[in-house]
Amino acid sequence: MSRMTAAVATAALMFLAAGAAQAQTSAQAPVQARQPAPVRASAEVRATYDRMDALSRSVFWASEQENDPTDPVAGVKLAQALRELGRYDQAATAAEATLTVQPDNLDALLELGRAHVARGQAFYGIAPLEKARDQAPRDWRAWSVLGVAYEQVRRFDDARAAWNQALTLSPDNPDVLTNAAMAAMTQGDAAGAETLLRRAAAQAGASPKVRQNLAMVLGLQGKMGEAEQILRRELPPELAEKNLQWLSERAASPARTAETARTWSSLQGG
Repeated sequence: MSRMTAAVATAALMFLAAGAAQAQTSAQAPVQARQPAPVRASAEVRATYDRMDALSRSVFWASEQENDPTDPVAGVKLAQALRELGRYDQAATAAEATLTVQPDNLDALLELGRAHVARGQAFYGIAPLEKARDQAPRDWRAWSVLGVAYEQVRRFDDARAAWNQALTLSPDNPDVLTNAAMAAMTQGDAAGAETLLRRAAAQAGASPKVRQNLAMVLGLQGKMGEAEQILRRELPPELAEKNLQWLSERAASPARTAETARTWSSLQGG
């Protein structure tokens, strides 16, 4: 073989080797870049946990959020469960985590607002709630919770306007009426709260929580007979007993009524 031929052959081999190496690298690149997809529970499993108590839901949704921090449903559901457990700071943190991923997530904005209201820091909940309202002005939920937030910071005219708008969008909505009633309780207007809650409880879509709130207002006014009837219809015997004892203790301390009304479950669905 001549020197020229050998040189050409060597160059060809080097070119082929480089091409093969490049092809191998290109083939491997997608495999190296591909990340395993987050594992989420099935829709059936999620629906099952949604029917469970708040503690079970908080554990489940915390696991789901850990598996996939970008899952907005998990973040919102976790915030809701934590709020129902009274862990308001953690609820706010869970909602904020979702908003980091999706800044305009309507349900996360609402949950963040609810968490701040529930922990007595409504001032910090107004901004996300107003953002939710502006984003979905036909959604009664933002108006309803805004009413609670405005009331807590003593913007009473704004609170009434927000609730009126919520009721315009969703007439006789039991959740809106309940929020307005709880606000009336914090102002010491137990009779007004009772009127609103009776109206709310009369609606076809009223939840058990609405009737339990009515029992709370009745009990704090000393109307323990009717309160007991409601609670024994709505709750298992052991829970009814605990609630009746709780009401009896607080009915004896009227000065604690406003704080009681704020911390009672006053944000059902709204």
